[in-house]
Amino acid sequence: MGGAHAGGPLRNRGEPTMTDTTEPLVLDQEFFDDPDQLYRELRAERPVTRAIGPNGVAFWMITRYADARAALNDPRLAKDARRIPELLARQESGPPARELAESLVGHMLNADPPDHTRLRKLVGRAFTMRAIGRLRPRIEQIATELADAMTASGPEVDLLDTFAFPLPMTVICEILGVPPDRREEFRTWSNTLLSAAGDSERGAAAAAMATYLSELVEDKAAHPADDMLSEIVRASEDGDSLSPGETTAMAFLLLVAGHETTVNLIGNGALALLRDPEQLALLRADPDRVPAAVEEILRYDGPVNLATFRFTTEPVEYSGTTIPADAFVLVSLLGANRDPQRWPDADRFDVERDPSGHLAFGFGIHHCVGAPLARLEGEIAFRTLLARFPDLRLAGEPGPHRMSTLIHGRTRLPVRLDAPAGAATGPAATGASATGPAAR
Repeated sequence: MGGAHAGGPLRNRGEPTMTDTTEPLVLDQEFFDDPDQLYRELRAERPVTRAIGPNGVAFWMITRYADARAALNDPRLAKDARRIPELLARQESGPPARELAESLVGHMLNADPPDHTRLRKLVGRAFTMRAIGRLRPRIEQIATELADAMTASGPEVDLLDTFAFPLPMTVICEILGVPPDRREEFRTWSNTLLSAAGDSERGAAAAAMATYLSELVEDKAAHPADDMLSEIVRASEDGDSLSPGETTAMAFLLLVAGHETTVNLIGNGALALLRDPEQLALLRADPDRVPAAVEEILRYDGPVNLATFRFTTEPVEYSGTTIPADAFVLVSLLGANRDPQRWPDADRFDVERDPSGHLAFGFGIHHCVGAPLARLEGEIAFRTLLARFPDLRLAGEPGPHRMSTLIHGRTRLPVRLDAPAGAATGPAATGASATGPAAR
């Protein structure tokens, strides 16, 4: 069952209920380019299945919505990063155990209660709805400046490079107090760490990021400024505070998660809209639909494919399949969000749908702390694109999907900003009105 065939029919590939001896799926570029095809088949025939990722790590994959929602909040599925090297070493045919820079892994996403509870409480107040809401004017300003730069560079640009990446990267770096001249380096390090690159390449990226963030945390401790990282360094609750290592790991989590999710929310959403003129016209006619449309984008083609690693602390059962103790488990957020048992006609993109309950930001105690920021950035991004580029259209085939079990997004998205020669332009071309916040 090679990875080149991972997206093909599953008949004669094993019984619906998996066992330890059933041959695992091997996930390769074909899978990452069209995961929905495989997930449709898995939900129906093998909703809990063994798989091997591009880095050689074997795990159990959960694809149905009900199972995914339960697994994301199951205390029997642990996340303590300190045990991962030991579990990797047990995989006879898997990769050798390797450790990411220690100062990058000790964050709340890799912790279980009570450590997780303590870490989240100490940083959670920086991500309240009120705190994020205060960022709206600055995010709108950044989006406007990027749209201006796109216009100057046009008429053909890569939407990812010129808008989808710099918007959230600028926001999160300003929030954390990272200087502008280091932002492109962070993009390179982040892309490498979340890819299927070799151990040496990923290790070098991790070491470089760890060194810089450790120095940044030391500087914030010595010279606090009006930014979130300084606040996290100072954060304390009931006499508790973050250690320098915990602060560095938290900065890593916020920096990477704080831009990667939104980059691909914008990219995937723009692609879905540009491929569906009817849905795009609905938003042009009524930009106040944008916040709801962001939720449908998150459900339909979210930025995270498989959630981060969990491992079983005892045997657990989902959909009639028992996963043994000490096994890695990855929950498919994309698969769960396209489950027709949860949403009728789930493979259809529909900005008028009620997508509430989607799992794009996870569920339970590990629900993404930065979700309010990602939603706000997504809303402002699409309002800006709709208002500034009424004739925006694809300028060629998008690049291939990134080869990452975690991040789901394209490598490039070429668009053209102006109208085709001789075509009607502006809102009237789609029946849109020049009203609403995006047009004012």
